[in-house]
Amino acid sequence: MTSLSRLRMPPRGTSFENRPRRVGVEIEFAAVGAGKVARRIADLYGGDYRRDDPHRYRIEGTRFGDFVVELDTQYAHRAPDSPAPSSTGLQGFMDTFSDAMREMYGDIGSLVIPYEVVCPPIEFADLGELEALIGALREEGAQGTRDNLLHAFGVQLNPEIATRDPNWILAILKAEILLSEWLRAIISVDMARRIMAFADPFPQAYAHKILSDEYWPDRDALIDDYLIHNPTRNREVDMLPLFLWLDEQRVRAKIPGKLVKPRPTFHYRLPDANIRQAHWGVTLEWNRWCVVERLAEDREALAEMGRAYIDNDISILSEDWALRCTEWLILNK
Repeated sequence: MTSLSRLRMPPRGTSFENRPRRVGVEIEFAAVGAGKVARRIADLYGGDYRRDDPHRYRIEGTRFGDFVVELDTQYAHRAPDSPAPSSTGLQGFMDTFSDAMREMYGDIGSLVIPYEVVCPPIEFADLGELEALIGALREEGAQGTRDNLLHAFGVQLNPEIATRDPNWILAILKAEILLSEWLRAIISVDMARRIMAFADPFPQAYAHKILSDEYWPDRDALIDDYLIHNPTRNREVDMLPLFLWLDEQRVRAKIPGKLVKPRPTFHYRLPDANIRQAHWGVTLEWNRWCVVERLAEDREALAEMGRAYIDNDISILSEDWALRCTEWLILNK
């Protein structure tokens, strides 16, 4: 185990429900079917796997909970609330035809659309167990972000919140914005993902607003300001699931679609899925996230860095902000 892969912990390990915090993980990949990956997950973590359709499998009863492996498009799957398919008459014919079309769409779509392993929420201390899954994906020949110019694949971390306190939630958001350029530099975010804009940085106008020393609003104003500047899921930290969980009525009034589901987590979307790289893993990306949470606890550093960030951003001769961040992180370690 290298120092980079040794699991780190954030300052706050207890959730808003006074139990160990957990994190959900989503891993995108290509070149291996859902069924094969489902079998490997059951071998690694126990449980039984079953097929929903050719491109979606569920692994239930593992020691961590239930996993899902699926092609990441709704068009390859029957809707969750749809009635069971008929086996007789005209309706049976139509259901069979629809299933065949979905399967064909999935077969073709899998050339460019990623499969995704959706892991159950896992306690922080157990996160290293997922490295065995990364190893299994490598062994099966799974392809990641850098194996194809069209692979805009990512790994998404969903760390549970430690408290409902809007000041702590905002501190995390401030810290992530301050460290965004540093994270992008050390991750070396793939060009395809930058072009596809699935994990865009926050707009500069919004960054300047919330990094102000005076910006510590109540929960309602925090959510309203976020929705004005970020009416999209495509941010490197998507706050919509958390804000939906905190105040669904307020968010639905501005973001009416049902694709976003409420949950008490940050939805961190920035990391690439570098499955074929020998020293890459979920633990490495998690350790990088922990740097964000550690900075969030240092209100003095947040204020100092926030002022420097804004000054640097409006300067005619701006410095390399990622490099400046490295200096702060080393000196405040």
